[in-house]
Amino acid sequence: MNVKLSEIAVGDQLPPLSVPLERSDLVRYAGASGDFNPIHWNQRFAEDVGLPDVIAHGMLTMAVAGRLVSEWTGDPGAIVRYGVRFTRPVVVPDDADGALVTLSGKVAKINDDGTVKISITASAADQSVLGGASATVRLPE
Repeated sequence: MNVKLSEIAVGDQLPPLSVPLERSDLVRYAGASGDFNPIHWNQRFAEDVGLPDVIAHGMLTMAVAGRLVSEWTGDPGAIVRYGVRFTRPVVVPDDADGALVTLSGKVAKINDDGTVKISITASAADQSVLGGASATVRLPE
């Protein structure tokens, strides 16, 4: 999108983003990250440890939420700080739909140094999955 600092104000909403996740996405992420924990691919194991089903990797969920900001800025390198708390797992059923992670964000603060704080909301199955999610970005003038 290539947004500029002079074009934004506190309270501005980022364009919403919905990202589908299927079991095959979890397999690809496991291969890329090296995280082959069976809670991310084996339903029986996930249920045996008390989960409702296979869950997405927390870092995959975090990456999906970061995509909201990088698509808005048009430059992933504009993100200078990013953090989240994992509040609920994203359950990924083994069906045609999988899970849908729904993301929104807003300009929370324009800092004195010209950076911008973005508050991020992420949910799946109508429940918040990240808490305190925010990114600080540096935008062109």
